Amino acid sequence: MFEDAIIATGITKNYGPIVAVDHVDLRVPSGGIFGLLGPNGAGKTTIIKVLTGLSDLTSGEARVAGFDVRQHPMQVKQRIGWVAAEVILDDDFSGWENLWLQAKFQRLSDWQGRAKELLAYFSLEDRQDDKVSTFSTGMRKKLEIALALLHEPQVIFMDEPTIGLDPGTRRMLWELITGVNREYGITIFLTSHYIEEADALCGLVGIIDQGRIVALGTPADLKAKVSGDFIEIETGETIDEGRLRSVPGVQEVRIQGTTWVLKVTRAEEVLPRLFDTLKPDLIRRINVEKPSLESVYMERTGKRIDQADSGVHDYRKFYANVRRARR
Repeated sequence: MFEDAIIATGITKNYGPIVAVDHVDLRVPSGGIFGLLGPNGAGKTTIIKVLTGLSDLTSGEARVAGFDVRQHPMQVKQRIGWVAAEVILDDDFSGWENLWLQAKFQRLSDWQGRAKELLAYFSLEDRQDDKVSTFSTGMRKKLEIALALLHEPQVIFMDEPTIGLDPGTRRMLWELITGVNREYGITIFLTSHYIEEADALCGLVGIIDQGRIVALGTPADLKAKVSGDFIEIETGETIDEGRLRSVPGVQEVRIQGTTWVLKVTRAEEVLPRLFDTLKPDLIRRINVEKPSLESVYMERTGKRIDQADSGVHDYRKFYANVRRARR
């Protein structure tokens, strides 16, 4: 087992004039769960594609499971699994037939014992002969992870694995992910835009914004570096920025449309001062963010992750706009 399952140095991916991934450096230790946290369009899926050899690097170098993704792409693919955001299964096949098909794709000869073990681990053995179309969402996710584990990979990439799931199914999947990591010792590279997911699952987190890593560390270390609280104030009309900056305890002031984001020393001390400074009827909404991965993201980018604008890094939107302009 290698000390680092993934090493990326200056990896960059351009789509024409669009820089989707911008000189990213990563080291992912073997045997852990690494989370890449960021909004839609930030470059998360693109990074997975270049690390798995599905998309060529524009520049930079990357090694996965000890092999260079450019020079030895097939060796990389033999040692990794991938769970996509969308469940990719054949609904007309049974659970066992989906495993059989996966074994054919990977040219596995002795796979039945492993398949039975995985079905038992995921509590699917009683349904292995049923069509996947009859499976619940949670069962389908379990089967997809089983497919990714069939060839005993060293690294599994999970791209937004819980997107669109209800809270109960999401929690179940969290337990499965940590269980797979603990039981099989497999390195998991997970992308997400859910703050609580990265905080709950990942020993190491990279925060990505507009194709760049803006923070990297353990969740505890990242939160410890936030030197204050954040207060968001949505107002009904324009406020003089100077008034906000003059309030004792306010360290930084940023604006997002009609929402002001204030970095403050201690929210509980600054809030009464803000109410004294602003007319109460001006305030439509107020939110306090104590040190968390959300506040780390806000400190590094000046916005909340659910309000992030991916801008030109959403290259699909960019090219759609180009096509419409040519008509």
